[in-house]
Amino acid sequence: MSLKLKPLALAAALFVGSAGPAAASDDMKALLAEVKRLADRVESLEKHNKELEKSLSTERLSEKEPEIATRLKAVEFQTLSMQKQARQVEKLEGISVGASLTGVAQRANRDGVAGTASRQSRANYRGDVSVTLPGGEMGDIEGKIFSHFRFGQGNGVGLRPTFTSTPNTTAFETNAGPDDSFAILAQAWYQLKVPLPRDGVKANSKERLLLTAGKIDSFVFFDQNAAADDESAKFLNNAFVHNPLLDSGGDIRADAYGFAPGAILRYENERNKAETWGLSLGAFGSGPGANFSGSPGKPYVIGQADTTWRFNHLPGNYRAYLWSNGRGLGYDGIERRHSGIGMSIDQKVADYVTLFGRYGHETSGKVRFDRALTAGVEIAGNAWGRGADSLGAAFGVLRTSSSYRRDSVALDLDGDGVLDPRASGTERIGEIYYRFKVNSLLELTPDFQFIQRPGGDGGAPTVKVVGLRAKLGF
Repeated sequence: MSLKLKPLALAAALFVGSAGPAAASDDMKALLAEVKRLADRVESLEKHNKELEKSLSTERLSEKEPEIATRLKAVEFQTLSMQKQARQVEKLEGISVGASLTGVAQRANRDGVAGTASRQSRANYRGDVSVTLPGGEMGDIEGKIFSHFRFGQGNGVGLRPTFTSTPNTTAFETNAGPDDSFAILAQAWYQLKVPLPRDGVKANSKERLLLTAGKIDSFVFFDQNAAADDESAKFLNNAFVHNPLLDSGGDIRADAYGFAPGAILRYENERNKAETWGLSLGAFGSGPGANFSGSPGKPYVIGQADTTWRFNHLPGNYRAYLWSNGRGLGYDGIERRHSGIGMSIDQKVADYVTLFGRYGHETSGKVRFDRALTAGVEIAGNAWGRGADSLGAAFGVLRTSSSYRRDSVALDLDGDGVLDPRASGTERIGEIYYRFKVNSLLELTPDFQFIQRPGGDGGAPTVKVVGLRAKLGF
């Protein structure tokens, strides 16, 4: 009998002793039996309690452990696992990753190919991976880190001299050559978002400043267009992807892959949600300053004003900009200042129809073409029960500059040892595509392009290019 129960048993004996001898004897036996059962129960509980304490002193599981200990450990493990997952989710909050793989196969007609009397077919692929990370906070000021890696092989079909730089803007290959598909760090920049007014209350912020610096694709921040700015999903011809004077004409003078170090300051005003507006100013390395092989002096500078309007309750984006590049490269191979003005517009005119247009006007510099006008339409497939599909069509004219018309008769611009024909008019470009959404990851896009009077040569035959694009996006 447990020592803890002896006082209880003694008290019970004294109490029973006050009854008669026979009755007291029976009552005592019953009471002592009950006390013994209680003592055994307490002893058993103490034993189980010691086993449980011993089991819970370690995180290891054993088949000899009490069932309750196993259950308690399982609950503890599950709780700790949930806490760990919550901490991981918290750490991953604000991180986003995007990836795509785009392949294009094209064929150019015999009259459109450079240096051959036969048709030419080419295929290429390009991969893009981007990662966005939180860049820290300073009170209500938020930072963001963006990085973009690109790889691929294939330069696409080689056309006779044209003003448009390429009928396949997805073509990408490093200087290592066609047998290597090294990835490059295309972009890496840091951005600070500063809410205004500076009262520390984000809910009151209807204006903001954005400061961005690093290695940048300037077209991410300037000359944007909702219907024509993504060669992996929309138009392939470079004249429709960006303003032709800046990209095909070369006024940005970025590195061989279209990127350059730079800095951008942007102001955004959203006090009226129906008519937001913004101002942007950017400066980027040009020529040898774009690939870090020379001084960053005489940069490419561009300023843009943009606003969002509504036409019949349908949104549209209107952008006007001007640029100047102290290292513009003329068609004569001489560096001089190039300047120009431009605009980019996209406007929904129906629920599934978006019109777009771009205009560029060179104000200084010796360039092959000094006026560029492109326009087109994108129609979503809702009208025929294919909401994820779209049909796009565009047309553009690139006007030969007066100085190039005058000088081209005496220049061998393509380096073939023969003086080039006189450029006397406008180059005309057209493209049509249909983007078919196969599933949530895959898109197929048949595409057709034509280039009339390539390079402004009225006697040159029309260039025709047919192609198929496939894109996997994650």
